[in-house]
Amino acid sequence: MEQHSSGKPVVNSNICKKCKQCQKICAHGAISYDKDGVAKIDHSKCVGCGRCVGVCNFDAIKPAFDEANDVLNMKMAEYAYAVVKDKPNFHISLICDVSPNCDCHSENDAPIVPDIGMLASFDMVALDKACVDLVNKQTAFQNSVIGDKLKKAGEEKYHDHIHMNHPDTHWESQITHGEKIGLGNSDYELITIK
Repeated sequence: MEQHSSGKPVVNSNICKKCKQCQKICAHGAISYDKDGVAKIDHSKCVGCGRCVGVCNFDAIKPAFDEANDVLNMKMAEYAYAVVKDKPNFHISLICDVSPNCDCHSENDAPIVPDIGMLASFDMVALDKACVDLVNKQTAFQNSVIGDKLKKAGEEKYHDHIHMNHPDTHWESQITHGEKIGLGNSDYELITIK
């Protein structure tokens, strides 16, 4: 949750059923109720644990996805760096069933490109860059979200499938930031093994 937002959830007052389950689960006394009985969260007390998000059966409490997408991408690089810093590491990516949305979505759709295969590297930045390049070289499936968008846009030769699907996302910022913080290098040599 911290990676995707400032870490503080918000209440949709139109959906809140006033059941008070969120207040019972909050260990920090951050949840109270307005005069109509609708939950409200005091962000000065909230630690962003997400327990209230999980307990709300009505989806009235959601993370505030308020960080810019570039900041999210940089956080992903930094979190990855924290995991591998000063440790031997090797990375494997499977490029199959490439969905139009992030795997953190609870729903998804048909793959956007054909399966490509498996890539591996000691350098995770090079690996991510190679994966994106290979996905973008593929012709999008016509009966996919990307295929539909390409038909509408009239850009059959457009080959940044990620940006086409999510125009406000600039995946390059993760690669650039990863290089900047010493996570790896975006230059790579693709060696095919059969």
